[in-house]
Amino acid sequence: METQLKRINKFLSEAGYCSRRAADKLIEEGAVTINGKVPEMGTKVGPADEVRVNGKLITEPKSDFVYLAFNKPRGIVCTTDTRREKDNIIDFINYPERIFPVGRLDKYSEGLILLTNDGDIVNKILRARNNHEKEYIVHLNKPIKGDFIEKMGNGVPILDTVTKKCFVEQIGKSSFRIILTQGLNRQIRRMCEYFDYKVAGLKRIRIMNVKLDVEKGKWRELSPNELNDIQSLVSQSDKTHDN
Repeated sequence: METQLKRINKFLSEAGYCSRRAADKLIEEGAVTINGKVPEMGTKVGPADEVRVNGKLITEPKSDFVYLAFNKPRGIVCTTDTRREKDNIIDFINYPERIFPVGRLDKYSEGLILLTNDGDIVNKILRARNNHEKEYIVHLNKPIKGDFIEKMGNGVPILDTVTKKCFVEQIGKSSFRIILTQGLNRQIRRMCEYFDYKVAGLKRIRIMNVKLDVEKGKWRELSPNELNDIQSLVSQSDKTHDN
């Protein structure tokens, strides 16, 4: 039946294989097959179709998802590419099921990152327009002077745009707390560099309602209350129209 069909990228996402964005990339690379044939982007699949990625059979979408809060150490890379990156987050955690990180935290940063096999919630969280907060503690290479804090909070021109206004609070001679609602590439580091400061240490301590409360290198499952709050926070996300 038509109602049972869904786009291949959503199928892979709901099966816990990867996010929709990553699925689209796999489809473009020809790594995905449906009944032995490489599909076009947007192809729909049903319960009787055999879906494989790099030859591996992908089962029906899961009903039980995994949601982890991980305290990433400095030096670990947020990638699922375990073949090319030896210090990858997947091998470090060594979780028994396939999971992937929600967004990124660069190699030289540490702190909270979420991992899951629920591709749909990943897509909703990553939409910058949803204004989901991420909080960081930042240590600089020299003391804070002048109106640096005010300027950081009012928007900084980087990457051919101007960052959104945000909350910034000085908490030490050369350290501050910042809450972002967008995730530009190396955003905090670039913002600081614009004012001739370098980041000596960066730790993410909160994502939305989830706080960093585990030791470095350790992870825990999200509590039912945390997950319910996240679902509520992302419930206003733009709905996709594919089945």
